[in-house]
Amino acid sequence: MVQSVLGSLFLGYRPLWNAARRLAGVQLFVQGDAGIAVDALHLLRTIGELWSASSTPLLLAPRSPDILADWLAHAPAGAPAIEVTAAWLADPALLERARGAHRRGLKLVWRGPLSRLPEPEVAGLFETSLLSLDSGDAMAALQVARLPRTQVPPGANPIIAGQMYEGVASRTLLSHCLDGSGALALADWPTDEVLHGLRPPPLQPSHEVVLRFLKAIDEEQSIDGFEQILGEDPLLAYRFMVHTNSAALGLRTGVDSLRRGLLMMGFSAIGRWLGELLPLANTEQDFRPIRESMVLRARLAQQLIDAGAGKELRSEMYLCALFSRLDALLDEPLSVALRRLPLSGRVYDGAVQRTGPYAPSLEMALALEGDDTAAVQQLCEAHDFDREQVNRSLLHVLRTLVVPRPHPA
Repeated sequence: MVQSVLGSLFLGYRPLWNAARRLAGVQLFVQGDAGIAVDALHLLRTIGELWSASSTPLLLAPRSPDILADWLAHAPAGAPAIEVTAAWLADPALLERARGAHRRGLKLVWRGPLSRLPEPEVAGLFETSLLSLDSGDAMAALQVARLPRTQVPPGANPIIAGQMYEGVASRTLLSHCLDGSGALALADWPTDEVLHGLRPPPLQPSHEVVLRFLKAIDEEQSIDGFEQILGEDPLLAYRFMVHTNSAALGLRTGVDSLRRGLLMMGFSAIGRWLGELLPLANTEQDFRPIRESMVLRARLAQQLIDAGAGKELRSEMYLCALFSRLDALLDEPLSVALRRLPLSGRVYDGAVQRTGPYAPSLEMALALEGDDTAAVQQLCEAHDFDREQVNRSLLHVLRTLVVPRPHPA
């Protein structure tokens, strides 16, 4: 039964980022095959069996009114929050089901344009909203963002505190939403805008990851722990491999993996290198969602590779996905950046050429970053992916994400 429900769905995801630039939850898109009924309640039970109190909070985003109607009619109060697309509420039967779900204590999230908010009676059914900005709202918000707070006219700021937003396309606007207006979270991150604003100085590895690595060395943690920390920052992993392969270090053989570099360099030497790196490390909070998204992509691609692949091949798959967008971070062609490293041809071909054995898993990990179910379906058919296994891999990765919890007062 579990096989049938996960094998009859297309899933996708989108991270939700809070004011601390940390993961607040994940929007999980759910789409069934056209014309085929979906056992939507079984999916809820499956998630309930996998998730725990410490797992990533989910915002379930059904892509069809039928799935939404089933959940509104039957989902229990303890289910994850459910997104309700504004246009679908024009159906009186669906609106009545939303009222019933609200009475049962189900957490509902209204999704629609900020310029067309629901009437108060309908708005009261929802815990919060996921709002999209049109060009007029975005322009008004940017104008407010440029003013001192004491000079903002009453009612001039279109951003409503305590709500989530999507389609925020500039760094100034994301700061205004999260820092100046009390937005709950953003469902998009303007990666290109943020990276453009952080140049021209070369981007450096994350200060918090470098510090965590130094602490791990002081605590004499395992090599597995060191490798995991290195893999939490694509820039740190890349610069580590460039360093271990430099002529100055004088190693006799090329280092083609993080683990081999750790073993060959020695922990004292790594600690000294990290100590030199720390004063220059990146403390820009706006970069964190970009870094964590790249790590999430790598974890998912590694999970998607053939279950029979050995540890070394799975590590290669991780590096392939982790380094697949280094061009955006280093502001140079990926082929140039990766040619500095003695990586296997499989890693280079997958990341740069999108060919070879690692390309399908990387392409699938990228396709799952959103609600483009057509792309996921095409990849399943082209590369003989089992849809159930793809969905299981995605759910496994999402449920193990660490979402920082507020400290008790």
